[in-house]
Amino acid sequence: MKIQLALDRLTKEQCFDIVRRTSDYIDWIEVGTGVIKEYGMSIVRKMREAYPQKTIVADMKTCDAGKYEAMQAFEAGADITTIMAFSSDKTIQDALDIAKRFNKRIMIDLLGVKDKKRIQELKALGVDLVSLHIGKDMQETISFEKDRFQLVEGLSGIEIAVAGGLDLKNIPMIIKNNRPNILIVGSAITKAERPNEIASKIKELIQ
Repeated sequence: MKIQLALDRLTKEQCFDIVRRTSDYIDWIEVGTGVIKEYGMSIVRKMREAYPQKTIVADMKTCDAGKYEAMQAFEAGADITTIMAFSSDKTIQDALDIAKRFNKRIMIDLLGVKDKKRIQELKALGVDLVSLHIGKDMQETISFEKDRFQLVEGLSGIEIAVAGGLDLKNIPMIIKNNRPNILIVGSAITKAERPNEIASKIKELIQ
């Protein structure tokens, strides 16, 4: 199980400071959508240069122009870029083709997906990595355990990341009952007074 640190709603300086303080405990570094919108692909390049040993995720949340945006992310040094599940199959397939060319990966963001049929369609396209994502605006209204994981019950052949409101209180439940491949943790670490201590505790939980 891996820890993906989600960097969002932060300045560039804050991003690099938090990664510096937590790098011993995290596996994947996610340059968040808001950060990319603020600083462009240059921050992905700089994160790649600073942490060549880490997996870099560019959270592009692409929903069109899959070929072009995937190429942007990979040329900037990202190992993984995100595509929204509601995108057209053509958009997703184009992005998957580019990922194969660069020997990189696509993570499909399942934000808003309610039908398990879409998961099967994605798998048929060749998707092997998805994010069970409950958005910031919806976290207070959705049952964490019941609603989040029912989409992937019985699913095989796809790695599962889980995102949205993860913290020290609910991570033990997730680990015990669902065993996702990747825990995507944002504000629980980035808003902490001592982010290294929170990241260390999460690392201890998954070990």
